[in-house]
Formats: sequence, C-alpha cells, structure tokens
Amino acid sequence: MSDFRIDKITNRDGSAGTQIAGITTFSGTSGMQLPVGPTEYRGGRGRGVIFGGTTPSSPNYSNSINYITIATTGNATDFGDASIINSFSSGMGSSTRGVFKLGRGNPTYTDQIDYVTFSSGGGASDFGTDNGRSRDSSASFADSTRGCWGGGTGADDGSIEYITIATTGDSSDFGNLSLGRYMGGGAGGASPTRGFAFGGLSPLTPTVAEKLIEYVNIQSKGNAVDFGSLTVGRRAIAAVTNSTRAVMCSGDTPATNIMDYITMASTGDAVDFGDITRQPHGYGAGCSTATRGVIAGCDTSPKNSIDYITFSTTGNATDFGDTLYDSYLCGSCSDAHGGLG
Repeated sequence: MSDFRIDKITNRDGSAGTQIAGITTFSGTSGMQLPVGPTEYRGGRGRGVIFGGTTPSSPNYSNSINYITIATTGNATDFGDASIINSFSSGMGSSTRGVFKLGRGNPTYTDQIDYVTFSSGGGASDFGTDNGRSRDSSASFADSTRGCWGGGTGADDGSIEYITIATTGDSSDFGNLSLGRYMGGGAGGASPTRGFAFGGLSPLTPTVAEKLIEYVNIQSKGNAVDFGSLTVGRRAIAAVTNSTRAVMCSGDTPATNIMDYITMASTGDAVDFGDITRQPHGYGAGCSTATRGVIAGCDTSPKNSIDYITFSTTGNATDFGDTLYDSYLCGSCSDAHGGLG
C-alpha cells in the first residue's frame, strides 16, 4: 500500500482551497485529523528566525530579527525587534515558538531570555532569565517541549539549563557538560530524543579548541555523555539537524570551512560532509527542516550571507541569500528542526 503525504490542495489557479459540497464520505485505517485552534499555534511551516548579532557600526549589537522560508532561497524578511540590542545569543524552538537565550546586551553579559511566535512577525517578548547566570555563546538544543543550553563564557561552570518552551519563566538546572567552555551560539543541535554540544574552547587549552561531541537525553536530567569527536576541533560552530543527522558547519580557533556530520542515534566520530564557501570563519547559527539546513551569519565579509546544505547528500554549501543586516554572532532556530521529529 502506498502512503500519500499532501501538504496543500487548491483549485486550479491556486487562489483558494477545495470546496466540498453535498454528501461526502471518507474511509481509511487511521482516520483524518483536521487542524484546530488559532492559526498561530499550529506551527511547522519551515520558517527560520535569525536573531540579533554584531554589526560594524555603533551600537555594535543589533536588536533586529529576520526570518526566512527554509524551503526556498532568497533574502530574509524583517520579523520585528528583540527586547534589547544583543549578540552571542543561542536559539531553540518548538513547532510554534522560538526561544533565545541572549548572550550580551550593551555590552555586558546578560541572563535575559526572549521568545517569538514563529507565525507572527511582531518581534520578541520577555520569557524569563537564565537562572541567575549571565553568559554568552552557549550550545542550545530542543525537542518539541523542552529547550536546553549549556556552556558559554561569563560566570559559567559548564552548567546545562532547561525551560519548558510553551510557558514563560526562569530556567532550571539540568546537569553539566564534562568541561566548561566557550561554545558559540550555534554549536548545539537535537534529534527528537538527544541534545548535542559540539566542540568549544576551554580555558585549559585557550589556543586550541576541543573536538568533543557530547549529548544528553532531553527529557531526562543529568550530565552530558561522550559521543565521539569532530574531524577538526573548533568553537563557534553553526550546527543544523534533521531527525537523524547533525551537520557541524565551519568554526574558529582554528578558523575553518570544514563541515562534518554524525548520525545522532549512534555514537562515534564525525565524518567529512563538505565545505562551507561564503562563511569560512564560523560564528554563525543554523536553522533546519527535515531536508535542508541553513546557516546565517559569519565572521567573514559579507557578514549578512546565508548558506544552505541538503541533509541527504554530502557536498559543499550553496548560497541561499542575505539577511537584512550584518548578522555575525546571531542566534537562530526554526519550527521544523530535527528535535521535532
């Protein structure tokens, strides 16, 4: 028996949906479930949000938010503004809401957390705080209900915190990474069950970044467990995930255009994926659907560049378009990433 997966049915010119009249019957082994509730809570549109970042002009941090439709290519669109100008943020999302653990305000570390509703374009609102910790450049990841982040710089000891995305409030303790280190806001990712932290720069080895790949089970609490190693140690990675594969893109210390990947359900070392071309020095952030990963922002001109990869293949990244502002050290997340299945 064949499976038919249909996203939308319209009339011939695409101007309206189907109209059903008269007596209509439906039969099947599993039934049909129609969407209910307000449109803004249905989610799953494949929208990526790019949040804040560093700009070349004063003030050096931005409160801009852009969004893209990941299945297409083209330049980003304005989404609104963050609650404060910020940079070094870390993003995580459910199918309806994106949450950003802010890194630095103007210009000091901050413990603030903002959130957006993906289907809107009205900017960000206050969510809570990072449990009293002011830090930046944490690795973040999420499943359908819980968002987590770990590591970073500032007053941090490698701790992992978590929130329930559908609520608001301060974060709670989850556990610890094996080593406190600067991660970079994009250096985390998730499958539907596991959350990952990739690489990072430890104060113990301040000139050479770590190859560490660690993971946790998102719905439990506890310390991170070793998964394997990156092909090249680095910090400030932009990671993208679907439900099976994580691709870790570029990075710094040393600056590299390497992309490597893992199969998240297993354990083991990363394997070469290809090269990123417009963003060779890292400090970007990633957002994903089941088929495509998109990387925005970088420490190389043009700093507003966006690249993408296709998960099912290996090979070099391809140009997607540009953000509306220089988005180096931005945060990013989507409503259809690997942690959502």
